[in-house]
Amino acid sequence: MSHYYSIEPPRSRRTYRIQTTIRNFNITLYSSSGVFSARRIDPGTLLLAETMIIKDGWRILDLGCGYGVLGILAAKLAPNGLVYMVDINKQAVRLAKLNAKLNNVSNVRVLWGDLYKPVKNEIFNTIISNPPQAAGLDILRIIIRDSLKHLDRRGLLQIVAKHNKGGARLYALMKKYFGNAKVLARKAGYRVYISEKQ
Repeated sequence: MSHYYSIEPPRSRRTYRIQTTIRNFNITLYSSSGVFSARRIDPGTLLLAETMIIKDGWRILDLGCGYGVLGILAAKLAPNGLVYMVDINKQAVRLAKLNAKLNNVSNVRVLWGDLYKPVKNEIFNTIISNPPQAAGLDILRIIIRDSLKHLDRRGLLQIVAKHNKGGARLYALMKKYFGNAKVLARKAGYRVYISEKQ
């Protein structure tokens, strides 16, 4: 069975064009079936996009970048920073590369691979993610636990999830591994959780 977090979802000719304005940036995105939330930006991603803490000059990792919403916005918010965008879905990577060019962001590196493997030697000021909750708790635990290896001191892990659909467990894992966690934003059942590396 194929999922949006598969390496190579079935090719599809269905393409979607999404136009939106987030934090005063006009963004145009192309999407297709076979990637997460193909027809529209899902509410969780949108909440994280609207509220995530990004500072200019930062090194940023968008983990599980999909077609690039968060990474492209982060690149616009930090024009003197560098954004790495990683996804295991090859179609998502193709779309993220296309969308980065389309939105004139050159301070991005779009990489294909599993979780942190493509950035194994990199350190970031923040890691942002709308993680694939359907992939199971073991994957989510790795995302949270291993983020510590890739965050600078005082680096931030920022994750969005539906609180009553597994998000509460993510929040508990963030508290366990980081020793701290707080809710940065909440809307329509979604919450953005943030932890700081001590």
